[in-house]
Amino acid sequence: MVDNSHLSEKAQKDLELVKLAIKGDQSAYATLMDRYRESIYFMMLKMVNNTDDADDLTIEAFGKAFNRLKQYSPNYAFSTWLYKIASNNCIDFIRKKRIKLTSMDTGIATDDGERIFFDAKSNTRDPEEVVIHKQKVLLMRELVGKLKPRYRLLVEKRYFEELSYEEISEELNLPLGTVKAQLFRARDFLANMISKTKDTI
Repeated sequence: MVDNSHLSEKAQKDLELVKLAIKGDQSAYATLMDRYRESIYFMMLKMVNNTDDADDLTIEAFGKAFNRLKQYSPNYAFSTWLYKIASNNCIDFIRKKRIKLTSMDTGIATDDGERIFFDAKSNTRDPEEVVIHKQKVLLMRELVGKLKPRYRLLVEKRYFEELSYEEISEELNLPLGTVKAQLFRARDFLANMISKTKDTI
């Protein structure tokens, strides 16, 4: 039996929630999110200085943590483990963004000392791209239709109606943490379905 006496009272409560979440308890996921969402969000905001990116990175951090819950070891607090995942994910994001921005703004130097600049891609699609985009949207709607009703409704509200998490929470009378936790699960199911149909998307 693992000795958890070194953990604080809060960390021991987190450990109980992790165990419940691993067994599939949705409310445990939601509670874990409620306990740390704000602190993770402000940590992300401090690192990227952009509210939209901070919100996306917060969602990603919880998504990655929840997907790896079975790897969590109570040798240290859940919060420590979660902050580590969030900060590593954010650092990766910053690196990728910097590379992209640097390439666009300053170009890339060749071995001859010349600098090659890249034109930003046009926002308008050519006719072929329009057809492909429509096919992808139809396929996505078909996949979403295969989700369980509670997941399908959340995905439709978030991605087709483009409602915020707060608006969905209010409209469906659900706790914000539950909305976000169930959207993680829905996106995970969708990702698995997409991977099986990637030849047609």
